[in-house]
Amino acid sequence: MLSQGTAGLGMIGLAELFGQDSSTPLTGASPHFAPRAKRIIHLLMNGGPSHIDTFDPKPLLAKYEGQRPSTVDLKTQRKTTGILHSPYRFQQHGHSGLWISELFPHVARHADKLCLINSMYTDIPEHISGLLMMNIGANQPTRPSWGSWLSYGLGTENQDLPAFVVISHNGDPRPGPTAWSSNFLPGIHSGTFIDTHNFNPKRVLANIDNPGLNRPSQRRQFELLQRMNRLELARSGSDRALEARIESLELAFRMQFAAPEAFDISRESKATHDLYGIGPEPTKGVAGGRKYGGFAEGALIARRLSERGVRVVQLAFAPDIPWDDHTDINDHRPKAFECDRAIAALLTDLETRGLLDETLVLWGGEFGRTPTTDVTANKPGRDHNHFGFTVWMAGGGVKPGYRYGATDEFGMRAVENRAHVRDLHATILHLMGLDHEQLTFRHSGRDFRLTDVGGRVIHDIIA
Repeated sequence: MLSQGTAGLGMIGLAELFGQDSSTPLTGASPHFAPRAKRIIHLLMNGGPSHIDTFDPKPLLAKYEGQRPSTVDLKTQRKTTGILHSPYRFQQHGHSGLWISELFPHVARHADKLCLINSMYTDIPEHISGLLMMNIGANQPTRPSWGSWLSYGLGTENQDLPAFVVISHNGDPRPGPTAWSSNFLPGIHSGTFIDTHNFNPKRVLANIDNPGLNRPSQRRQFELLQRMNRLELARSGSDRALEARIESLELAFRMQFAAPEAFDISRESKATHDLYGIGPEPTKGVAGGRKYGGFAEGALIARRLSERGVRVVQLAFAPDIPWDDHTDINDHRPKAFECDRAIAALLTDLETRGLLDETLVLWGGEFGRTPTTDVTANKPGRDHNHFGFTVWMAGGGVKPGYRYGATDEFGMRAVENRAHVRDLHATILHLMGLDHEQLTFRHSGRDFRLTDVGGRVIHDIIA
């Protein structure tokens, strides 16, 4: 009661006034079966990092440099010419011997925690469609995001914070709010977007704090407003927009006390800041210094939110689509430099705190990149490749130090144990204790689900 403060009392009072249960739409629900993971952190690499330059080495690229064998002669979004070798050196790491490129030296130290899926594929080699498929499981912006589905299915472990938070730096990641919308699910399950640019934890959300009223006065004002809203709802009948407003106001009232603490990374030790690489840091070897700053701070916030029971945290490497390196594949280097240390720190931090086993960490973009050269490039770059790419997971019940599936000898397309994005979604839900075929919502005369009429659980990657 003391931790909830007046917000908790106000909620209970409202519930009793209307003869309702004091639970909220975000109250933790029961999973379909025992979960392997309680929460997920999605590290979204917007723009499509090249799998053949990061986690899927292809030695034959050097041998066939400039050539165009039939295996790679597939139509992609832009015209490409001959094969381009990777400028990055690969090594095997850990007892598992997973191959990781020099772009991710810090992540490579966690090789024995990673579960690589080298055989991903998706439908369309275009950013909006690819990101929609990765975020909402469809190529059109008409479905709820997978974070909203998890919020709807499981709620949150902390009623004072949202179930689903999206973190970016200095602007929206493409495709914008559609990627974290609840769409036809109840509005309370939409993602809460946080921009860490010029970030002030006391102002984490606009208009969440009332500087003109003390807490008891705020409580009375809040209760009056909610009573009026509920009376209007009783009078008018079902009104999804009003229901969402009521639920959002209740969450916002609770958040004004919990959110500033959760987002305040100044409460962390210097050792933790140093682990993530937060603060002044040399940028030797990175032309122009840091361009996508804020990812390290976002990674630490992701850990703090996950630690406090937020069900889904998505941290986007943004703004927009930074990994879209048509013009020069060497531009992957500064981007990896800016996120490698923070990703490794997140894995270390979660493990040290005993959270990694119950927290699923997912890394990847919306598709991969071609082994061939984009002819529009001034320097050797790569086009979009939806035929094959890589994501990896760690913690949360997946096999550690494991490689699943494969692309062909040039990395053009998935050929062994092919895994569609819907298979990835089905597997995520399974690890969180949900059957993707049972998690449905009735809308427009039929039952919808995240995986539509497809998806299979990739049981081989589950520990």
